[in-house]
Amino acid sequence: MSLKVVILAAGKGTRMRSQLPKVLQPLAQQPLLQHVVNTASTLDAQQIVTVIGHGAETVQQTIKGEHLEFALQTEQLGTGHAVAQANDFYGENDTVLILYGDVPLTAQSTLKDLLSLVDAHHPLALLTIRLADSSGYGRIVRNQHHQVQAIVEEKDATAEQKSILEVNTGIMAVKGAYLKSWLGKLSSDNAQGELYLTDIIEMCVADGFEIHTTQPGSEIEVLGVNDKKQLQDLERRYQRQQAELLMRSGVTLMDADRVDVRGHIEVGQDVTIDVNVIFEGQVKLGNNVQIGANCIIKESVIADNTIIHAFSHIEDSQIEQACVIGPYARLRPGTELASEAKIGNFVEIKKSKIGFGSKVNHLSYIGDTLMGAHCNIGAGTITCNYDGVNKHLTEIGEGVFVGSDSQLVAPVKLGDGATIGAGSTITKEVPAEELTLSRSKQITLKGWKKPVKKPK
Repeated sequence: MSLKVVILAAGKGTRMRSQLPKVLQPLAQQPLLQHVVNTASTLDAQQIVTVIGHGAETVQQTIKGEHLEFALQTEQLGTGHAVAQANDFYGENDTVLILYGDVPLTAQSTLKDLLSLVDAHHPLALLTIRLADSSGYGRIVRNQHHQVQAIVEEKDATAEQKSILEVNTGIMAVKGAYLKSWLGKLSSDNAQGELYLTDIIEMCVADGFEIHTTQPGSEIEVLGVNDKKQLQDLERRYQRQQAELLMRSGVTLMDADRVDVRGHIEVGQDVTIDVNVIFEGQVKLGNNVQIGANCIIKESVIADNTIIHAFSHIEDSQIEQACVIGPYARLRPGTELASEAKIGNFVEIKKSKIGFGSKVNHLSYIGDTLMGAHCNIGAGTITCNYDGVNKHLTEIGEGVFVGSDSQLVAPVKLGDGATIGAGSTITKEVPAEELTLSRSKQITLKGWKKPVKKPK
């Protein structure tokens, strides 16, 4: 089967009350339309055509994907008109899957089921769903043999038809030759004065074909988004779904309603996650990882037996086994911690490698640094890596002890086993196994008196 996917994404989304096009509104920190494109990309489609209109240039610049093309709908004349804008992108022998840019969570398995229903004798298949409250949806009208006859939009429906609970999701798969033919016969003679894509159902039946249908596993797969409340409702339902997946994988969540997965997370066994933790991008957690409350973990790998205390922020970092991080630690992009390293409270690490068992425990900044094993970096230490124009490297050997409130002015190198006295500013290479310090002489001024405020 040669598959082409058409995604309708031209609407303005007035009810969003936003300058951002509706299909670019974020769900789990990713545009609604990007979710749809990502799912379509898993179906081995030869081409994915997104029909755009409002904010077209912004949509094109934002959405990425393989085999992705864009078709422009300059006037909003209905769903049938929108699909017709993609006519040049598919051939008569293609199967065309029609999706919607504001319906982001349809499962790959559901779409595969739908596509499997299309063949030479069944050129059209529909994804439908039964809802307890079907108001606002197009109703699926069936005959006495339970065969689909038509889809009737609510504004055109009779009182009897409005009582039907099975509704149209809008998602369908159609053989290209028939789709082109039926689109050419659409009429705008309806309550909306638009070209309804759903009218091709009656045309298919009139041509003597039986329409097969399938339904999604969950309502969440076909929920669309029209305003900020619906967006927030779908976000919470999606996050609850992600939390349930984590728990089914063996993760202990302190509160399943207070964890957000804004990307993809891979977990080992016996992982524990406290409240208000956010995962962004691709994250991997090893066995026995513990994450405290209010942490943000982004694009990082965290190996077995590591403990991340509360209020820590980790981004684009590699954490080896049995490290201890935080509370209130920040690991910026390019941070690599060897096993058993310890990064304490109010410590910031940036683009640095911290060696096996090394410790940076308190109130320090380590940037652009190569640090060996078993170092101890005292409180208030700063690697001065930026001269106002360029960044420079600090090299710290193995077993180095740096006293509190020291500044290491890069480029600089500290030899193995070196000791830096507290309060030093180091600007030159430090020899191995020696004590190096830089201090002004301490003096006491005898007889000095504190100033006294003069009376007015």
